[in-house]
Amino acid sequence: MTFKDLHLAVFRREPTNGRVLWQPRIEHWYETNKAQGTLPERYRDLSLLDVFDDLGCSVRPYWAFNDCLRIEDSEDLVREEVEEGPLTTITEKTPAGCLVTVMERATQSWHTRKYPVVTPADMKVMEWRLRNRRIWFDRGLFEERCTEIGDRAAPCVFISRINLLRLVIEFMGFEVSLTAFYTMPDEVETLIRTINETDDALLDVVCASPLEIINFGDNVHQAFCPPNLFKQWVLPEYIRRNERLHAAGKKTYPHWDGDCAQLLPYAQDCGFDGFEAITPVPQGDVSLEQVRDALDDRIMLDGIPCTDFLRTESIDSLVTNTRKCIEYFAPNLVLGISDEISPVGDIERVRLVSEIVAEYGN
Repeated sequence: MTFKDLHLAVFRREPTNGRVLWQPRIEHWYETNKAQGTLPERYRDLSLLDVFDDLGCSVRPYWAFNDCLRIEDSEDLVREEVEEGPLTTITEKTPAGCLVTVMERATQSWHTRKYPVVTPADMKVMEWRLRNRRIWFDRGLFEERCTEIGDRAAPCVFISRINLLRLVIEFMGFEVSLTAFYTMPDEVETLIRTINETDDALLDVVCASPLEIINFGDNVHQAFCPPNLFKQWVLPEYIRRNERLHAAGKKTYPHWDGDCAQLLPYAQDCGFDGFEAITPVPQGDVSLEQVRDALDDRIMLDGIPCTDFLRTESIDSLVTNTRKCIEYFAPNLVLGISDEISPVGDIERVRLVSEIVAEYGN
């Protein structure tokens, strides 16, 4: 049974022969250390996939397959960028008006200084943009990426964030979006409904694609997705989307990587096959026992605290939490790091988990 076979078996609820799929996310560790020239000598001349192979683990290949879902803006949208020092101002001109975003470049990432949607007028422009997109599936690229990934994992993607999370993380930011719920509720409701409606085109493409494993890349945190708003906007859309995707034979799970103790009671109502990246203590606010009890027989993706991969932390903690995850969740488990190893993490601890996992199954 290859890693790909095991990946599919977990989601299809087929026998795994006691084996555990170990699928850590090391992409950020690799890219950051490569850019800084700090990759350990063993990995200096290896590609990312070569590193996964050397460590003896599977890969969660969003970065390989996400580009197969093509989301293209209208030809009537004109994009202009102006750089001033670390700041880049992006102006998107449409027949409905302009959207302006300001990004700040950091060492290895970008941070949003100004989000594109602030006013009701901006909301109308964003609605135009959403309604005039083109979405399609690149089957040729999909076949290329299947060849590249091989038997390391099954194809999987994450799709656009759900309505409320799209507002907070992409369109408006935390403060503006949550304030808008109270100061311009009608306009916010219209924008949310537009997101729901226009995302149906994305769901159509996903349902018709050969992809079987679909992640909702939401980055849920209860501080900006509190229970009242979750129940009003997110939960009904989770249920609706899952019904559509399951009818097409897809397996689904969301990415919940923030504090979520207040949301876990709703986990079984969402319609998902599993949950990814739920962050246990000490970074998150839930224990592995709480997660086990909340998910019941749903698939757990990840589970080992990221902090266990820091050199300052005890190896015993890593071993204990690894075995707990296997005991609590297998066979409904894709073991991973909640949610990825830090660039300053000890990559050899990933190898240690591979050795532990090798003890299971036949």
